[in-house]
Amino acid sequence: MGLLHLGAVYALSLVPRAHILTLLWAYFCFLLTALGVTAGAHRLWSHRSYKAKLPLRIFLAAANSMAFQNDIYEWSRDHRVHHKYSETDADPHNARRGFFFSHIGWLFVRKHRDVIEKGRKLDFTDLLDDPVVRFQRKYYKSSVVLMCFVIPTVVPWYLWGESLWNAYFLASILRYTISLNVTWLVNSAAHMYGNRPYDKNINPRQNTLVTLGAIGEGFHNYHHTFPFDYSASELGLKFNPTTWFIDFMFWLGLVTDRKQAPKEMIQARKERTGDGSA
Repeated sequence: MGLLHLGAVYALSLVPRAHILTLLWAYFCFLLTALGVTAGAHRLWSHRSYKAKLPLRIFLAAANSMAFQNDIYEWSRDHRVHHKYSETDADPHNARRGFFFSHIGWLFVRKHRDVIEKGRKLDFTDLLDDPVVRFQRKYYKSSVVLMCFVIPTVVPWYLWGESLWNAYFLASILRYTISLNVTWLVNSAAHMYGNRPYDKNINPRQNTLVTLGAIGEGFHNYHHTFPFDYSASELGLKFNPTTWFIDFMFWLGLVTDRKQAPKEMIQARKERTGDGSA
């Protein structure tokens, strides 16, 4: 992990010498990476907050392999445990153990026995009932090599003559490192810094910077209060590219059954448990 971050630092020195199309391509890959986590593993498979037809599920699974953050089954399993036992010893990235642990430290240590024992009590059969999830899990390593490293590197080299060196470090290593840290900030910063307009009795917060980086995932106090809501924020008021993507897929007919928290429920919750900041 340390070598990955050193590679990302080195990649920054290559930016002035890179083709502008390579930088745009790296950002495009970042957006795909993010959607594979936010619209895919998180809102679709972890929370079942909407339904997606097969072509969209295949796209999101491929984007999730580009993210290289464990396969859909493992990511969704850990996330469900996180919500069920948030900020207890059974939470895989318990924020009460500090910023470093919740951000990255949890990946370097054995899972607390409560994570394993209580996680076994949850039902994840719906995940493996999806053939897309099963296929990605079976071929995960191959799909990661292709989606996370080969395609991001080869496209700039083949289409506009970027050097393989620049393409690899910018579109693969730098993009991957940034995407990892953006996701981890949802587990760390968004559980520590910000306001709590929906439920002041839980740690998850509304964090604008995390929202900007994680394309709509920083409205964390809302999300933990209404985890079933496909938007993970109040509709119509928030910067939420992931929601815009899901809504566009709905317009195309690839998404159905978007679950939402009614406005009356949201307002009542604000008045009952919110901190008065919204």
